[in-house]
Amino acid sequence: MPTVLTHAIVPLAFGIGLGRRALPPRLLMAGVLAAMVPDADVIAFKFGIAYADAFGHRGASHSLVFALICGLLAGCGCRWLKAGFAATLLFVAFCAASHPLLDMLTDGGLGVALFWPWSETRHFAPWRVIEVSPFIHGFFSTRGVEVLLSEFMWVWVPALFIALPVAWLRHRARGDTHVGAT
Repeated sequence: MPTVLTHAIVPLAFGIGLGRRALPPRLLMAGVLAAMVPDADVIAFKFGIAYADAFGHRGASHSLVFALICGLLAGCGCRWLKAGFAATLLFVAFCAASHPLLDMLTDGGLGVALFWPWSETRHFAPWRVIEVSPFIHGFFSTRGVEVLLSEFMWVWVPALFIALPVAWLRHRARGDTHVGAT
């Protein structure tokens, strides 16, 4: 799995690119939470649920159905999130779905149950370039640094490579003189 920080980069890149007018801060934070929450499934270990179980790590919480449920739940709070129902549902569902899609790019683990509940088969992408992150006990090590460098190269740089020009174009279209304007 990429680190929880890297899972947050997808919605944050949208926030940079689209700005506060298109993506209200509350909705952005809901997207960040949705992008990170699938890894709460590690609590299953405490209950004796095996990694490979449907409700184990990278199981049901890493499915497209789970992402849709996150979007629907957020949609119920769309007024509080300061966005329309459809925009809220789509953004939050996309952010939640970005989590398993990034996990599929890692070079370790058992894969992702992307199509649960129809299939418990675990999937990887054909291109597995992101170093899999160790669990917390091994994160603060040389291995953890290697993982962060891998994530920086394969997730952070591409996300910013897209977000920053979009932000620049958005500001230029509005006639702003600097990218920091809201």
